[in-house]
Amino acid sequence: MRPVRALRGAARREWGPLFSTVRDALVASRLQAIPMTLAAVCLTALVQVVQNQSWGYGPVHNLGAVRAEDPLWEALLRTPLSLFVPALDLPVWGALAQILVVFGTAEICLGRRRTLLIAYVATLAGTMYARIGVSIDPEGLFGLPATDARVVDTGPSAAVVGLAVYVCYVYRAWFTGALVIAAMVAEMIFKNNLAGKEHLAAIAAVLVLCAATIRRDRRRLLRRAHDLGPGAGDRSGAPPIRS
Repeated sequence: MRPVRALRGAARREWGPLFSTVRDALVASRLQAIPMTLAAVCLTALVQVVQNQSWGYGPVHNLGAVRAEDPLWEALLRTPLSLFVPALDLPVWGALAQILVVFGTAEICLGRRRTLLIAYVATLAGTMYARIGVSIDPEGLFGLPATDARVVDTGPSAAVVGLAVYVCYVYRAWFTGALVIAAMVAEMIFKNNLAGKEHLAAIAAVLVLCAATIRRDRRRLLRRAHDLGPGAGDRSGAPPIRS
């Protein structure tokens, strides 16, 4: 019984606050708690239907297909829509499930603006890495073969990975966050393809955001402590007590 209790306690500490936040939001507002996520799911499903039509592949490709060999300005313009363009060689239900679960959790826990910001930072990090990787020696750890410059790079996976890591940071789910990162490292080791390395680039970008958040919060605390100061809140006129 002790091992079971220990596991329950660990699970409660790891996922309790996150689970409570999501559950309470869904109980109170149901699907109205995740309107952005539902819109993203519908947009991804619509794009999947359109790109599989003879008349739709061209427009979707021109608006949302990103490749490392494309001019940078084109890649930047296509990046927002590329997040919602499912990869043709993967089942679309996987992308829809990722968006529903991870985007939905992030929308509830982080808010819409921060969710979108982190999703696009992670996606853009992967896009920029691909451009850099093909210019590096392909035998190196971070290099990519020249053929990857022509690979169509779309889908929500980089954004999903980045959001998962950031939510774990915010809710102090350290084990889960480490597990996500370890899984992406294992993906790169065993597959060693463009997608695996882009996921690591997305994680690196999000970790930088986490570090920036920590630094900002520390500055706020120091500024607040400085503003309050010894006796700053004492309106009685009595001098501060010194030891």
